[in-house]
Amino acid sequence: MFFDVVSLLTPEKVIFFILVLTRLSGMMLTAPLLSTYPIPAPIKACLIGLTAFLMFPLVAKVSPIANMPTDMIGLSVLVLREVIIGSIIGFCMNLIFVSIQVAGQMISIEMGLAMSELLDPVTRQQTPVMGQFYLFMAMIAFLYINGDHYLFTSVLESYNSIPIETNFVIQAALVEKILYFSSQIFVIAFSIIIPVYAILFVMSVLLGFTSKMMPQMNIFMLAIPIKIYFGIILMSLFISKTYTLMSTTIENLLIRVHGMFI
Repeated sequence: MFFDVVSLLTPEKVIFFILVLTRLSGMMLTAPLLSTYPIPAPIKACLIGLTAFLMFPLVAKVSPIANMPTDMIGLSVLVLREVIIGSIIGFCMNLIFVSIQVAGQMISIEMGLAMSELLDPVTRQQTPVMGQFYLFMAMIAFLYINGDHYLFTSVLESYNSIPIETNFVIQAALVEKILYFSSQIFVIAFSIIIPVYAILFVMSVLLGFTSKMMPQMNIFMLAIPIKIYFGIILMSLFISKTYTLMSTTIENLLIRVHGMFI
């Protein structure tokens, strides 16, 4: 018995595949790690196409292929809607790395390393050295807890609550969840760096009192290397606890994002 390839090339199935491809593309445009520019565009395109090909039969079970629009206006509206849904999933996932970057910038400012910046491959911006350190640690934690699996399964599970043929309306509950993830940026940032940041802040206060008691001493020039050395030592002492907290926080937020569309 031969497999009928022509039956897969009907207009409805081709349009359905394009819409699945579009939602994945929206997620890839904003998702952490996958949206970084060091990954060549052809590799991204091949990954999206292969994933859409594998997800096509699974999505077809929950989203009927019939009644696909054939006019340009209806198809454009569906494509735009699928891009928005995929972008929301990737955006919420990417907020985790934004919070890690904020944590690194805050600790860099307190250590006096804010002016030493490097190109961040995730955000394509100049970030402090400590920000890069925390971002690389977050990437390792993200891959260790299979964060990439959460990305693709979140897209797949989103078809249960938002099938392709239904009208997508941004509801208040969805906006509330997105605002919740945005509000957690500074909470996560402070929770990661609070031990090191608090000790460095107390050290800055003590150095300020010292400069008042001994104005002839140049405390400013003395404080810069002291805070850098103490900051690196403190980060080394808390690195194990920081990684554990970072992994737990990333996993909890990934689970929350995964459950947004279920």
